[in-house]
Amino acid sequence: MTAQLLEEIVTPAEQRLILPGYYSWEQFQAIESLMADSSGLRISYLDGWIEFMTLGEAHETISCILNFLLQLYFCEMGIEYIPVGSATRRDRTRNVSFEPDESYYIGSIKEHPDLAVEVTITSGSTNKLAKYLRLRIPEVWFWENNQLAVYRLREDDYEQVLRSELLPELDLALLVSCVLMPSRIQARNEFLNGIRQVG
Repeated sequence: MTAQLLEEIVTPAEQRLILPGYYSWEQFQAIESLMADSSGLRISYLDGWIEFMTLGEAHETISCILNFLLQLYFCEMGIEYIPVGSATRRDRTRNVSFEPDESYYIGSIKEHPDLAVEVTITSGSTNKLAKYLRLRIPEVWFWENNQLAVYRLREDDYEQVLRSELLPELDLALLVSCVLMPSRIQARNEFLNGIRQVG
């Protein structure tokens, strides 16, 4: 890689860049090793394609607030869960490696998390579902344009649904409105009040 390409990748603003060409799993691992010290840079792999992504503050703010409110919900509703954040999901036999923004096992640990959350601020799309499909992660949420879209795994693809099937009692409109509040304290209070009214 040239210095110019590296400079473009690690700029502070959130960006996505797909490396031109096809790369084997071994080549991907070599590139991943070279970039291991690049703080804030994510690398994903699918069928020979390598994508780099930098994370901006807006992205991380939304991701952290969603995580905070979801963990409040799990605790308030008495749902056992294990948060595993952006732990890398990879499977060489399925030609895939990526990091969700947030992910959770519901109940107990399995091969892969039950729920993953993706936050998109400046670019991207639900074509990321192809990565999740390889690992058959049951439910994936996408935050984009201040809206939350929920996708549920069916037999061989994802279907967009109106409510989470993992968390059917969760009011997604309430969750979204609380994420967008300027005050974390107000968001917490409004969210807990909403949960308790349903419970």
